[in-house]
Amino acid sequence: MLRANPLPPRFAVGDELARCIEACLECAAVCTACANACLNEQGVTALRDCIRTDLDCADVCAATAAVLTRARDADAALRALLEACATSCARCAEECEQHAGHHEHCRICAEACRRCRRACEDLLGVLSA
Repeated sequence: MLRANPLPPRFAVGDELARCIEACLECAAVCTACANACLNEQGVTALRDCIRTDLDCADVCAATAAVLTRARDADAALRALLEACATSCARCAEECEQHAGHHEHCRICAEACRRCRRACEDLLGVLSA
């Protein structure tokens, strides 16, 4: 789809852009599902920080995917957004990892967050080259 746009981005990227968009969309969905699963756990009060972190990460990832989908320039704002997304994903992965031994949804979420962080960092690397 990105290649079908008659006005493509002014920055040269390979598959990193598409991979990053896909990782952001996946992470947003997984984080939302994890927050929902946490709400259904019996010890939900112990998972409040996890739920908030999941929802924050989901919002940042969704916004990042949306901006990347229509990005024309690799400007400072785009780089800052990618850095914020990577940071949010790292924070969420760390939070979910604390519960991964007891909650499968937190393990899955931590993995999705780590993949998204790597995808953001990979795209940042290409944009900085």
